[in-house]
Amino acid sequence: MSEVTGTNYLECLLKSWQAKPIESLSWLNQLRAQAIDRVSTQKLPTKRDEEWRFTDISPLTTLPYRPSQPDVNLRIQDIQHLFLDEVKNRLVFVDGYYSLQLSAVDNPALVIGNLPALLSTHASILESHLGQYARFDQNVFTALSTAFLRDGAVIIAPRNTVIADPIHVIFIATQHEVTSYPRCLLIGESGSQITLIEDYVALQEAAYITNAVTEVSLAGNARAQHIRIQRESTQAFHFANCAVALAHASHYQSVSITQGARISRHNLDVRLTDEAAECTIDGLTLISGHQLADTHTCIDHSKPNGTSHQQHKCIADDTAHAVFNGKIIVRPHAQRTNSSQSSRNLLLSKTAQVDTKPQLEIFADDVKCAHGATVGQLDPEEIFYLRSRGLSEKAARNLLTYAFGAEIINRIPVISLKQQLAQTVLEQTQSN
Repeated sequence: MSEVTGTNYLECLLKSWQAKPIESLSWLNQLRAQAIDRVSTQKLPTKRDEEWRFTDISPLTTLPYRPSQPDVNLRIQDIQHLFLDEVKNRLVFVDGYYSLQLSAVDNPALVIGNLPALLSTHASILESHLGQYARFDQNVFTALSTAFLRDGAVIIAPRNTVIADPIHVIFIATQHEVTSYPRCLLIGESGSQITLIEDYVALQEAAYITNAVTEVSLAGNARAQHIRIQRESTQAFHFANCAVALAHASHYQSVSITQGARISRHNLDVRLTDEAAECTIDGLTLISGHQLADTHTCIDHSKPNGTSHQQHKCIADDTAHAVFNGKIIVRPHAQRTNSSQSSRNLLLSKTAQVDTKPQLEIFADDVKCAHGATVGQLDPEEIFYLRSRGLSEKAARNLLTYAFGAEIINRIPVISLKQQLAQTVLEQTQSN
């Protein structure tokens, strides 16, 4: 992609932003204005940028630049197949806009709703968290998302409250050749426990752009399980930035599943900002055809006695290309850090490709850190063993591929979602 093309793309977005009136609180207006100022000084990344050298996003610059519009025609029966048995609280956004009639909120112990509706009642806490973790100084996609910020999912787990039922936030794409800006903010106050399912889906195959930003803040001793599912159209472009801040003795568990989009990029940044914080990060990328899926993670230990464990798996078929870059930083004062990272990747064809790069940056001496990466094909001995037990070669390959991915899916704590995803993976391995 030439820089001129990328500049033109951003100029069109800047013009569309300027044409929209902003009606909100002064601090939110200021946040948006700062973000659009940063957009004007940045360029779209190209393969010449080290962090993007495997991911060519130039095809998105050929799409129209118009933002998505509200769609009131979607009915609840159109999306009922997406609902989960365990969920009582559900927020639904259609092409980035909140849909009250498709959502369901039923938990008086929980603060949950659309951003504009909560600005009048929770302005102080929103101001102290919104836009404070997903920084847009050096990230043009986060800057764009913040500049166009209007609707957004807000979930606040109050102090010492255990939210037993998972919260399901569904971002649905229905329109062709538009850009939407999904936003999600999860705040876990001290001693709280919550499970969030962040779900990106498409109701039809179409070309469009999703530019999503999620922020998670956990106070002392808070716990959050965060399941992220990306199953967009295979013609779409999906860019997502998730920033997590962990306070003293808090625990963050993440499971991320990537299946959709023509080109996708997911940045996950987790900062352990106080002692004894802990995170477990698991991910699965399952792609085929001409898909490209790029996952970049950064786990930043800045205080002592922190713990982090990460496992990321990629399954690539046909001419698909998966990218994983996992960075772990241990700051000078983060003594007694325990951190491990594993990247395991499976190629199902001779033309599929996986680029993996685990990184450790350690500036403390009393630590326990390890990382490893493998890229390969199915083990011939395992295939032979299954064939000796009566399975055909195709059935043996499908079973081994499914088992490889199911290890990550089985870590999802929501049974109905786990079963749904397991069936999807099983169907995809059988079709291949």
